[in-house]
Amino acid sequence: MENGGVYNETTEPRAKPPLRRRCGCTLRHLRGWRLVHKALQPVLSFLAVIFEEIVEDCINCHGLYFFEFVSCSAFLLSLLILCVYCTIAYETFGKDKVNKMNFWTMLIIGAFFLIASIVLAATSSGSAFEKAACVFGFFASGAFLAEFIWELWCSRKQSTEERSENPGHTQGATEDQPLNKPS
Repeated sequence: MENGGVYNETTEPRAKPPLRRRCGCTLRHLRGWRLVHKALQPVLSFLAVIFEEIVEDCINCHGLYFFEFVSCSAFLLSLLILCVYCTIAYETFGKDKVNKMNFWTMLIIGAFFLIASIVLAATSSGSAFEKAACVFGFFASGAFLAEFIWELWCSRKQSTEERSENPGHTQGATEDQPLNKPS
């Protein structure tokens, strides 16, 4: 015992800790049109913010303030979601959690952006910058809601494919036979 004979090395090699990338930036989770669409959302939101901030005078400013809050929030949230998709946070949280978060966030942002754009259009004094902010607000809400609708359609399509591949209860020919045959 004194020479350490009891505490021998195991036959299994020690597992090496997983290597972490320093930057962790990748675009492999967003390919093709999805990357363009995800990048377009913060751009349209930012343009809505810019044009809203340029407005100098407003008659009824409540609509403008609501639009400002929603467009800034949409810009920051869309940047955050884009960062999650493009960094190692995607693997940390997991695909299912990120997709679920993205699904509901797109619905909420799109709905609030649409409401804010309608309110701004209704309370606008008619200046060119208010009209431009309103247009970019409608475009941005369309981009967010389009992604929500696309994700909804893909999830429905996937669930119907899974049901058709693995039907829950199918009756075979032997199941249709009576158990006790009359003699």
